[in-house]
Amino acid sequence: MRNRVVVTGLGLVTPLGIGVDKTWKNLCAGVSGIGPISRFDASQMEVRIAAEVKDFQPEDFMDKKTARHLELFVQYAVAGARMALDDAQFTVTADNAARIGAITGCGMGGLPTIEKYHQVYLERGAKRITPFFIPMVIPNMGAGQISVIFKLKGPNLSLSTACAAGTHAVGEAYHAIQRGDCEAAVTG
Repeated sequence: MRNRVVVTGLGLVTPLGIGVDKTWKNLCAGVSGIGPISRFDASQMEVRIAAEVKDFQPEDFMDKKTARHLELFVQYAVAGARMALDDAQFTVTADNAARIGAITGCGMGGLPTIEKYHQVYLERGAKRITPFFIPMVIPNMGAGQISVIFKLKGPNLSLSTACAAGTHAVGEAYHAIQRGDCEAAVTG
């Protein structure tokens, strides 16, 4: 028997805005999320535009200490999960946690941290690299931190299929619920 699968909550972190309402409003108004790169000096690059997320404050979704140890792509995943769980009015409890999964997609995470610690290695040596380096950059940390922060104990999976990764994750969550591997999943 296949279980029915429905979407019950949404959480968006996009170049058009943080949250469903702001993203939808800007999308309907024809606002473009593309603009000059502002996160780093792109003046010497051939491409100097990108679809960057603006006005994201991780402390709106997690405490400062947690945010400090998470790469930006993981902060986005946690923020999206928090908004989706709030939107669904879903509470994780000791009784349901084992039946709730976290299935995320990430094409490539942690590039700023990889670049930063490569430079640290070149200038100051391997001993100056933070022990948080690997946990900050591996692509499965989105799903991992969602599970840790929200105490989810069901299937935990991260897909890395380039630009399709988030959509691929939604499809895998659909199949996991349909098969009965879990009853609910935070996905994207």
